[in-house]
This record gives sequence, C-alpha cells and structure tokens, in this order.
Amino acid sequence: MKQQLLAKFGEIFGGTEGAKVYFAPGRVNLIGEHTDYNGGHVFPSALTIGTYGVARKREDKVLRFYSLNFEQLGVIESTVEGLKPEKEADWTNYPKGVMWAFGLRGMEVTNGMDLLLFGNIPNGSGLSSSASVEVLTGSILRDMYGFEVSNQDLALIGQYSENNFNGVNCGIMDQFAIAMGKKDNAIFLDTATLQFEYAPIVLEGAKIVISYSNKKRGLGDSKYNERRSECETALAELQKVIDIKTLGDLTEEEFEANKGAIASDIRIQRAKHAVYENQRTMKAVAALKANNITLFGELMNASHVSLRDDYEVTGIELDTLVEEAWKIDGVIGSRMTGAGFGGCTVSIVKDEAIETFKEQVGKAYLEKIGYAADFYVVEIGDGPVIL
Repeated sequence: MKQQLLAKFGEIFGGTEGAKVYFAPGRVNLIGEHTDYNGGHVFPSALTIGTYGVARKREDKVLRFYSLNFEQLGVIESTVEGLKPEKEADWTNYPKGVMWAFGLRGMEVTNGMDLLLFGNIPNGSGLSSSASVEVLTGSILRDMYGFEVSNQDLALIGQYSENNFNGVNCGIMDQFAIAMGKKDNAIFLDTATLQFEYAPIVLEGAKIVISYSNKKRGLGDSKYNERRSECETALAELQKVIDIKTLGDLTEEEFEANKGAIASDIRIQRAKHAVYENQRTMKAVAALKANNITLFGELMNASHVSLRDDYEVTGIELDTLVEEAWKIDGVIGSRMTGAGFGGCTVSIVKDEAIETFKEQVGKAYLEKIGYAADFYVVEIGDGPVIL
C-alpha cells in the first residue's frame, strides 16, 4: 500500500522526495450510541481500515489536495493564508479546518503542503471517515512542524474543527476513538470527563462484522441536531426537579422517578434512550470483563431496540440488517452503529456463521431494499501512525 501511494503521489505532485506516509484508523462504536453529547459513556474501538495520507511540506503557502476517493475532482488548490470556515462542500474543509484549529492554539501552519489521501472506509458509512481525516491531518502537522500535542489533543482539535469550521455538532467520541485507538481493545470513555480505560476485546471463535447499508447519510442534514436539542430541552426540564449536569448522571430508577418533569412524550422517549443506553454501556463493559459475551450481545440487541423505538434514528435499512442478523444462529449481538439514518450495523458473529450471515442477510436486504449491502469482517487496530 505504502509504495503504491507514494508512486501515485509522485505522479500527481511530481517526485516523492521529502514525502512521508501516514495512517489514521476509522472507528466503530460497539455500544453507547447518542450518549456522547448527553454526558454518558461510549465504547468504541479503532479499526484496521481508515485513511492513508502522503504529505510533503512546501516552501510557499500553497495547499494542494488530491483524493483517490474523489479523483473526478482532480487537484484542489488553496492557501494556508486566511483559512476560514466555508460552506463549500468539498472534502478539503476537513484538513483545512484542522490547520485552522491548530492556528487558534498558537501553532501556526506557515507553509503549504501537498497532500494525497486514500480512505478504505466506505464514504458516508458512519465509520467516521471525517474524524479519521481530521486525526490524520493533526498527526501530519505534529510530525511536520514538531508541534507538542498529545493524541488526546489531536482528538480535541479534530472535534473543535468539525464543530466550528465544518458546522457539524459532533461529540468527542469519533476523534477520541481514532486518536487513542489500541489494538484488540475498545475504549470505555466517559464523555463528560474524558476519563477512559482500555478494555480488551477477546472474541474467542467470533469476529466483528460491519454491514454497510449503502444508504449514505450526511451528519449535518440528518436529524442529529434535532435529537440533540430534544435532549437538551429534556435535561433543562429535569434540572428543575433534580440536581444533575447531564442525562448521563441519572440511573434508570432516578429517571423513572423524575420523568414527569419533561413536558412532552417525545422528549421523555429521547431522554429515556440517553439514560438507559448509558447504563447499558456500563453493564456491557462489566459483562466483557466477566467474559460474558452472551450478555454483551443481548445488551447490543437492546441498544438497537431503544435506538429504533425511543430515539427513532434507525430507518428501514438498518432495521432490516439487524432484524435479519438476529434470525441467524451464531449471531451473538447486532445493532446499528453511528448516528443512524443509514450507515452501518455492527454484529458479533461466530466464525462458523460468518458466510451464512453474509449470504442470508445480504439476500434478504437486497430483496427488501432493492440494492445490496456490503460486509466487512474487521479487526480492532491502533491509533494514528507514520508508516
């Protein structure tokens, strides 16, 4: 892969002298969905698929970008001077946003660069291609300029740039999972405090299978912001009767005792999901530590039901993938992952059932939805690296 990318870089930008190859992973969230902006816990892991970048510093101020995923756009040129949030809809807003955010922290990007990207995360799949590009850009800048930033800083800078440069109101989970990834471990992260621990994922005789619906979704224009504001309103209503900072502070019992303070049934459902999903995530990590993978799978299934019924972010594509998965012997658990409304599901499937899973879920999905799903058997990998 490295040699092919360098060769392509040389072809596009002229020679490879001074060019280096970098990688940042994508991520999948095993459980804990739509909890990250509600002060709850999440349980993501970095993947071995992600975004590769070949970068070289320039003597001038010119930025030249090229993506092998959007070759039809050709080389996109701009400059490091006067970077500002723009509404233009091309992928270069992600690396430019990170350069801008570094500048705000007093780490000025003074020179241009030539940057070639290739991602093997399906675009729009909900496996965090945007956060992968952000963390990748941050690690390139750190290496190129010798900036003193930790991997956790890279996550925070990436989130800041996505919120403020790209106008997407994302939580911290994606960037954190990617920047802090550790092979064969998921990250049990308290999004309210950023306290975290690594939890080994030991799946004896089973694998993680990602099913991609091929229904793309845009974060900015999905119901994501609507759900956030419903939860914020519900929180404000609850705060009138109970002393909490986030919905993640509540146990199920406390929520049930105080939910009458929320003035709308819809908001009660939304807040219920945030509270119960947070508790489910804590139980799931405890189950994993106790080597109870069956219980972990049951909690994954319950998470999907809550996302479908209380949070209403699944849609027919994701529901079909999950409901068909549940029918198959050897599926330990299956749920939607990511923001919803398209994107992917994540399933834990016994080795001997993987081929049956792909065949039967794929066939049923094609019949019902009218186009095919794609399946990826994935491994849990490390955070960003220089190759």
